[in-house]
Amino acid sequence: MSGSNTTDFTNPSTFILLGIPGLEAAHVWISIPFCTMYAIAILGNFTILFIVKTEPSLHGPMYYFLCMLAITDLVVSTSILPKMLSIFWFNSREIDFRACFTQMYFIHCFLEIESGILVAMALDRYVAICHPLRHSTILTNSFVAKLGLAVLLRGSLVVLPYPFLASQWPYCRTNIIPQPYCVHIAVVNLACADTRVNSYYGLFVLFCVKGLDMFFIAVSFTQILRAIFRLSTKDARLKTFGTCISHLFVILAFYIPVLFISLMYRFVQNVPGHIHILIANMYHLIPALLNPIIYGVRTKQIRDRLLRLFIHKGA
Repeated sequence: MSGSNTTDFTNPSTFILLGIPGLEAAHVWISIPFCTMYAIAILGNFTILFIVKTEPSLHGPMYYFLCMLAITDLVVSTSILPKMLSIFWFNSREIDFRACFTQMYFIHCFLEIESGILVAMALDRYVAICHPLRHSTILTNSFVAKLGLAVLLRGSLVVLPYPFLASQWPYCRTNIIPQPYCVHIAVVNLACADTRVNSYYGLFVLFCVKGLDMFFIAVSFTQILRAIFRLSTKDARLKTFGTCISHLFVILAFYIPVLFISLMYRFVQNVPGHIHILIANMYHLIPALLNPIIYGVRTKQIRDRLLRLFIHKGA
């Protein structure tokens, strides 16, 4: 093992994923909450997809975007958890060189897609509240499909330089990745070359892609709040605000951790590595876990359809 982990190679055929360095003895115990969260995320997101598909009254823009969000969460969590659990349970640490970059691409690609979907959902809430009479004419099925395709293409293309650039560097120092999965900055840090272009591009994506997304969402919710406060009664204001509170919770759960993790990973050096990894793992899994719960609890149409489903089965 030592010969393959140090300086006897250039561009190894495999990388070694360490899981959570420093907590190896607790890997089995750590796997229990992660496996539970993954199971709940799979069940919750597939439930959302099933309910929207089988309930004709939910065939509208908001629920189409919700299905896109559910699919994205499923891809992100499935890109990470199976390999991570195989490390925790079976000590299966090796990952093929190309498979590592493929995993990197899917993780980052679908995180960018999720960011774009949240912008599209904010647009839907803006039109529904600020221009309710034009909602059905603006957000047609055709427009929703084109918007979803644009979000998919943007995420796919903006992340493409990550694995492309990273795969060009020589890896001659070590093939050990101190993570349970391949993420861009962790892999690039192993290269024996000047990789500042990767770091600069990562910051560009953070501030110019996610930053712009957050700006558009902030503008949308500013206009939404202005429209809400112009309503004549308190009950009307509360009812209208209730229609977008779920989306606000989801936005906060997604963007606050990603900013915290990205900036901490680049600029804070005295935080123990396992803290970085645990926080990053929670960020990648918590949205997939919380999104179906938040929308299931806060969205009356989904909640009612789910209750009817259980009552019908119980009868």
